[in-house]
Amino acid sequence: MDLKKLFEHASSSWVRYSGYEWKTAKGGTLYLTPVPGAKPDIYDPLAVYETIVLDALNIGAMSMSRKPRADIQAAILQFAEKYGLLGLMTALPTTASFMDYEAVYLPKNRFFKAEAMQTEEYLDHFFPFDKLDLKKEGIESVWNLAGDRDMMALALTMGDKPMAVNLEFQRQYAEPYEWLELQFKEWFFTFTTSVLYYEGYDRLDEDSRNIYRQAMNAFDGNAPTYHIALLDKPTIVWDFHSLLLGIQMMFSFMLTDEQQPIRLCRKCAKVFRASRPSAVFCSPRCKNQYNVYKSRQKEKPEDNG
Repeated sequence: MDLKKLFEHASSSWVRYSGYEWKTAKGGTLYLTPVPGAKPDIYDPLAVYETIVLDALNIGAMSMSRKPRADIQAAILQFAEKYGLLGLMTALPTTASFMDYEAVYLPKNRFFKAEAMQTEEYLDHFFPFDKLDLKKEGIESVWNLAGDRDMMALALTMGDKPMAVNLEFQRQYAEPYEWLELQFKEWFFTFTTSVLYYEGYDRLDEDSRNIYRQAMNAFDGNAPTYHIALLDKPTIVWDFHSLLLGIQMMFSFMLTDEQQPIRLCRKCAKVFRASRPSAVFCSPRCKNQYNVYKSRQKEKPEDNG
């Protein structure tokens, strides 16, 4: 499968801001949110599918290896500055158009126990600092954007998306650190499940193999919707109503790519995309360092006691 050719006839859109910051809410929860005055920028995640997936997996690797929290926070902030927030608010409900319903309905997930929630209560989880000028009665919602030209222009540009998606493109939107870290960790867990299953297949009994299969089945592979646009050529336009679901789709394609598989470097443990199926090092430097280390191990005199 040639992913480059697959995605060159496809397009998508998401919003990132020029700067983000960590900010603590009144209850003590740490959030990531755009800095005051940050400028929005619309970009195509599919154009950077490889780096976005690898960056996400390597943040998960940092978390799983218990790197200092400050280092993980710095990596997540850098990720947001490159790609934007994950869009957890629209990824979790049964539909990204939840503003058109009387309440927010939630399938089983790792963040909320309730199956349904009042819309205002749900929004409070993602707007802990400055509230939007938004009124909702039943299925009717009225959102006032007067006074902020950047936000008005952004809402007009992304007017084909559900209202909730436009809400999470606003500067007031924020996502909790604990939720972000957990999501990156779960992506890395999915990746390592695949690695351990295939690398250890011959050594595993059938019960152990089934455990790995069940773990992989838990991967939430909900795909975004799409439509075909007649641009300079027929183009598949993916409607990513959250960056999270977009990353999961791109990750799924990369995880099943046999020609350029995702690997864990044998020397530095960095996640990388191999140039060929047999590659096990992320760079010539790592390969050389690994070979030097192995040579020195062989040269050590045996300890005969």
